[in-house]
Amino acid sequence: MRDIRAAAVQMGHLPGDKRANFAKVRSFVSQAADAGVELLVLPAMCLTGYWHLRKLDRAEIDALAEPVPDGPSSVELVDLARQYAMTIGAGLIERASDGTLYNTYVVAMPDGRTARHRKIHCFISAHMASGNELTVFDTPSACRCGVLTCYDNNIIENVRLTALAGAEIVLAPHQTGG
Repeated sequence: MRDIRAAAVQMGHLPGDKRANFAKVRSFVSQAADAGVELLVLPAMCLTGYWHLRKLDRAEIDALAEPVPDGPSSVELVDLARQYAMTIGAGLIERASDGTLYNTYVVAMPDGRTARHRKIHCFISAHMASGNELTVFDTPSACRCGVLTCYDNNIIENVRLTALAGAEIVLAPHQTGG
């Protein structure tokens, strides 16, 4: 693996306001590009908000959800990744083709590819499912990355298995505060 410039963002989101949250993401991506960043890690659930979800019913959470990788947020992340030649990770609520809802982390790459991680240990809402697989992928920056969202990192076996699957870098997006 070669050296790459990576950055992490801590940001306050607006609960349920994807448009405003994406505007913040665009600003951080632009700033990171000015600094020569090749890999930008934004927080878990930064596009949809997080802490308010525990008070929402299924229909309200579903209204915030979208498919991955064909939903509007994933497509816009890929557009940003291409525009700035940067790998960008951001979190949202995914609606799978069968209607299941997940706390998902999308990684958009400048070559148009995406990787997705469904949080393995999802506790925020009874209406959302936990994922059941590790996420490890190659980036255009010639590094192999894995993703473990928030609490997934507290189970050391998840980290060990991700490393054994070849991850040289583990992206560990969290959602803190609210």
